[in-house]
Amino acid sequence: MLEGGGQVETNKQISIEDIELDLIAPWKHVLSQFTVLRKSRFLRWFVYGSAIGVLSGLAAALFFYVLEWGAFFFLDYLAGYDFPLPAGEHLASSIPGKHVLYWLLVLLPAFGGLLSGLIVTFSAPEAEGEGTDAYIEAFHRQGFIRPRVPLVKGMASIAILATGGSAGREGPIAQIGAGLGSMLGRLMKLDVRERRLMLLAGCAGGLSAIFRAPLGGAFMAAEILYREDLETEGLILSVISSLVSYEIFTAIFGRQPIFAFPRIEFPDPLELLFYASIGLVCVPFGFLFTKMLSGLKTGLFEKLPIRREWLPAVGGLLVGLVALWHKEILGGGYGTMQRALLGELPVAFLFTLAFLKIATTSFTLSSGGSGGIFAPALFIGAVLGGAVGRLAHTWCPSIVGSPGAFALVGMATFLACVAKAPLGALFMVSEMTGSYDLLVPIMLSSVLAILLTQRWSIFQNQVENKFHSPAHQSDRLVYMLKGLAVKDVYRPDSPATVLPEDMTFTQLRRVATSTNESVFPVVDNDSRLTGILSLLEIRAALSKKSVWEMLSPRDLLLPPISVAPDESLSAALVKFLETGFTRIPIVDQRKGLIGILGLEDLLTRYQQELQKSIRGETGAEEGSAEQKAPL
Repeated sequence: MLEGGGQVETNKQISIEDIELDLIAPWKHVLSQFTVLRKSRFLRWFVYGSAIGVLSGLAAALFFYVLEWGAFFFLDYLAGYDFPLPAGEHLASSIPGKHVLYWLLVLLPAFGGLLSGLIVTFSAPEAEGEGTDAYIEAFHRQGFIRPRVPLVKGMASIAILATGGSAGREGPIAQIGAGLGSMLGRLMKLDVRERRLMLLAGCAGGLSAIFRAPLGGAFMAAEILYREDLETEGLILSVISSLVSYEIFTAIFGRQPIFAFPRIEFPDPLELLFYASIGLVCVPFGFLFTKMLSGLKTGLFEKLPIRREWLPAVGGLLVGLVALWHKEILGGGYGTMQRALLGELPVAFLFTLAFLKIATTSFTLSSGGSGGIFAPALFIGAVLGGAVGRLAHTWCPSIVGSPGAFALVGMATFLACVAKAPLGALFMVSEMTGSYDLLVPIMLSSVLAILLTQRWSIFQNQVENKFHSPAHQSDRLVYMLKGLAVKDVYRPDSPATVLPEDMTFTQLRRVATSTNESVFPVVDNDSRLTGILSLLEIRAALSKKSVWEMLSPRDLLLPPISVAPDESLSAALVKFLETGFTRIPIVDQRKGLIGILGLEDLLTRYQQELQKSIRGETGAEEGSAEQKAPL
């Protein structure tokens, strides 16, 4: 305030983030009142999972509706391309008697790329590229996605996909659902661990709805976080979210699976050998796909001397030029997958589409275009499997009866191969086709492909297992300490000052000034532990002589906290954290008080074990590299 009563106005910048928080503030106050949810774990997860399922299901329905009509408007109505659709998706009817405007098919992906680049660059740069990888990165960090990301991701992805960009719709909806889960977690004031689980459930709900695969969506969201692990902690929450999201989506668009697929059995066990060959074929194509995605990004698009928002337009133009040769590579390619499942396409054409889809998807996503990787992976797997099936049927018609069955196995195998998600891929493809008849061939082919591709993944942010994720650093500490006991750390020569319970304040002052210890075990005449004296607690009493006349050290004793020699170090660490002590007495049932466990000793031993683990991992990697090095 000024002396004359005037006020000094300060300039305060209001960011978009502040506006977003102001918009959700009223809801934050309402939701924070549901304290009953914090008392019941079952009720809490059921309500949270259902809420995320509702949000992700509605978001998926809106995204799908706008995308389908957008694709119809640009590709069918404007460009005249009657793009094929799968049996379970006919939201918009094609207009007959049109002429394809090839010049417009070339320009449309570039136009969509430009729109996407502008939207993402100036709104939320983290929404560019493959949405699933962004979800994985957010989980391994703080489980946080900015509130604006779902909206930006949805608009940018529709701009790409509706104009023919070669990508999938599941990556965007995975990030959209994860963003909604993150936002709900912030509204409910959840901690980082629970917010990560909400993120997981949101992704599962989005995948479940867009693929109409509740079980596949739940497992895929939990599986793609790691190459060799599964996020089991969030599986129940993900299943709840997936079921609710699936019911909402199918209530709007129907329960028919995306693909029509006939009932198929493989009576001849020899046919499994041909199915296994799909896994071998998927390995080099998966490696090419992974390397081309990362290689074009760093080796081509990031080196172009143009502004960042223009890069998706360049990628879109390349996609349009390839579409002059084969229009089937535009969009997600679900209609072409349907034809492969029915065994309608020739071998040479199928192999050609596999190479072209790898190239066009790399053009779209490596340039920064917003989209998903699952649909292209399913497309590549379907055409590769279909090609293997056609060849096998030609060579051995008496053994191989249905080439289309190989396309289904190829879809699951290639997705499992590049995403390192065998269970999610198996359930998802089975639910998308409404057929569980080929579980054995899918399992055989997928496991074979994964065993040969363990060193790489299509997702850059995917980590090896839980112990390599920041989300489970505390778990690594706990599990490592559980394997060690107090007796493994206890040093008999460690200084320990034991006080009798009948000690006077004068004696206590003499002991306190002659040692650096701050925690003292107190024993009775039989050497039994009766309590703890902490100098931090009694410092005020020691400084005032008037208090000595009123109290004795016995009156200031804390409860007799102790650890046993066979007790795990993780349990001992909990006691250190609960009490705040730096030293805790060690008590044996037969011998009584035998020593003192120092927090510093515990942490030193943990550091030694951690360094040993790191050296072991490094040595294993070096040994593996030596084994694989050419002679």
